[in-house]
Amino acid sequence: MQQIKNKEFGGERPLFASHDLQLNNVTIHTGESALKECSNIIAVECRFEGKYPFWHVDGFVIKNCLFTEGSRAALWYSQNLVMTDTRVEAPKMFREMDGIRLENVQIPDAQETLWHCRNVELKNVQVDHADYLFMHSENIRIENYAQNGNYSFQYCKNVEIRNAIIHSKDAFWNTENVTVYDSEISGEYLGWHSKNLRLVNCKISGTQPLCYAHNLVMENCTMADDCDLAFEYSSVHATIESPVHSVKNPRTGSIKAESYGEIILDEHVKAPADCELRLLDERTCFSA
Repeated sequence: MQQIKNKEFGGERPLFASHDLQLNNVTIHTGESALKECSNIIAVECRFEGKYPFWHVDGFVIKNCLFTEGSRAALWYSQNLVMTDTRVEAPKMFREMDGIRLENVQIPDAQETLWHCRNVELKNVQVDHADYLFMHSENIRIENYAQNGNYSFQYCKNVEIRNAIIHSKDAFWNTENVTVYDSEISGEYLGWHSKNLRLVNCKISGTQPLCYAHNLVMENCTMADDCDLAFEYSSVHATIESPVHSVKNPRTGSIKAESYGEIILDEHVKAPADCELRLLDERTCFSA
């Protein structure tokens, strides 16, 4: 494998179509497409300042590197990436990619990041300003994760998340086959129009959660006082180890909770309109 150490590059395509190349302490200055159409690239302790450095790359390892704000849209149309111990300060990263593994990575400006990606693994990752994160992506596994940013995980499929803190308005809209374990999710309008969303040992907060959901499952979850007007038009099977502030017109299924505040079951409920609302001790039953 060829090695390049302690060098600086700039301009257009300085390392275009490189293969079997290791970069150590290399700086990519302002320019475009420094490593386009490459394969088997290793970058260690490098700094990326120019736009689009890794496009159409097959097989690359990035370790202890920095992507500055100027390196926006750095990783697109590529596959088989392993990134560790790296800081990514640029937005719009990771598009149309297959095979991504991020570990110990910080993304302080994650706006419009991880779109149309497949086979993604994140571990010990922190993302901020993460509006529209994970649009139309699938086969995602996440562990030890913290996120601040709205409209996340929309239209995603086959997602498993463990030990996460997610602050996101409109999270998990139109998703399919998502399971979240041992996590905190806060934000308005959680999980609308989702299919097969499963929440296990999770803490939920935010107004009007989990409406229009199909086959929603909640196991041993808690809901904060601001979770009002929950479950409208949803099919749901839930066990909630806390009071539920208010429930509005769940469509079908069953809900068990410690207690209920307001229960709205009116003429607007949709068929089959047979959802049962019970207390955890089974003493009381409410039915639409």
